[in-house]
Amino acid sequence: MEMPDIIEPVSGGGGVPDAVLTAENLTYSYRAREGELPPRVLDGIDMDVGRGAFVAVLGHNGSGKSTLAKHFNAVLLPVGGRVLVEGMDTSDERLTLDIRRAVGMVFQNPDNQIVASVVEEDVAFAPENLGCPSEDIRRRVDEALRVVGMSEYGGHSPHLLSGGQKQRVAIAGVLAMEPKCIVFDEPTAMLDPRGRGSVIRIIRRLCGELGVTVVLITHHMDEAIGADRLIVMSDGRIVMDGTPREIFSRPDALAAYGLDTPETVSLLRGLREDGFDVPLDALTVDECADAILSALAVRPA
Repeated sequence: MEMPDIIEPVSGGGGVPDAVLTAENLTYSYRAREGELPPRVLDGIDMDVGRGAFVAVLGHNGSGKSTLAKHFNAVLLPVGGRVLVEGMDTSDERLTLDIRRAVGMVFQNPDNQIVASVVEEDVAFAPENLGCPSEDIRRRVDEALRVVGMSEYGGHSPHLLSGGQKQRVAIAGVLAMEPKCIVFDEPTAMLDPRGRGSVIRIIRRLCGELGVTVVLITHHMDEAIGADRLIVMSDGRIVMDGTPREIFSRPDALAAYGLDTPETVSLLRGLREDGFDVPLDALTVDECADAILSALAVRPA
């Protein structure tokens, strides 16, 4: 199948003066068996993430999106090119601690990030290891639990909580480090719809109200609607880059990369095929409803 034209990136590496994250010609390969050439999982990635932005990264399984995420706080290091976090090169081992203070990560399985038998002790774990004073740790823990709506569970065992509550505790543990940026690597993959909704609301609040830079790796199209910018990856490359309205209004291009559109866009596309004059960029439920009502109001009986 012929691939659609790439939407030109909003910015390449080095294009945003106040970038928190920058990738410049980033390449990465996992080790191959002896005698085999390792395939490139990331193949020449150029991108910037500006301060306070909410960027969602989409892609099918194997597209390289999670590998990209792990480069943003030096879990993985580039094979070629470089990654900068607030100007710090992730390949410089002397800067690793500062980089991980600046960029926190939340993974798919919250059980892998929970280390204590009491919620507030788990949230306090990172600032304690950073050597923060006791009164500062107390403030950080209380604030982090308040932000994620888990203050009343401070004395509970995290292992008795629901999946969504555990993920909120994991987010609180990262927030307690007071990072400039948080990378969420498919944080709702193991949650039911209710848990997914609560986590996505927190993510949007972190960016919109608290000014935290957010990178969300996801394969759920609906979760990306509230982002400032969408990046679509395929075969280790950025193939589409633009606003949610720009990207989701091109369903055929997304389909060529194995991706769907949000349910609202799918509904509008079906109505358009049936002759209704509706836009494809009404992404939220309210916008979609308004678009349908407007189309019905002018459609002949």
